[in-house]
Amino acid sequence: MRRLVVLLLLLAGCSRHEGPVDGATVFKPCASCHQIGANAHGGFGPQLNGLFGRRAGSTPDFKYSDAMKASGIVWDERTLAAYLRDPDKMVPGTKMRFWGIHDEQEMAALLAYLRTFQDAR
Repeated sequence: MRRLVVLLLLLAGCSRHEGPVDGATVFKPCASCHQIGANAHGGFGPQLNGLFGRRAGSTPDFKYSDAMKASGIVWDERTLAAYLRDPDKMVPGTKMRFWGIHDEQEMAALLAYLRTFQDAR
């Protein structure tokens, strides 16, 4: 039991990140469903160019859930972070199946990375 306590204390002090978190790396799992950059289009998930300031469920090249279309969400850093932490909690009935991002450094890096595609076409 004592060894377990020591191990848990050691692990609690370990940081997941040894340096800056790279948003492109955080985005990699997202890329299996979402496209960004030049010529991005909806596929298994909607394209994410120009995401900030966009009304949820509004791109014409993706079939959104009724829940997402009716959500009234306009994406900004706050709404997107809340959604990415727990999609089902924020939009019950969403089609997105995702466990969520709970690491604040990863979230900040991902949001900054997505912001770089705000003007992409």
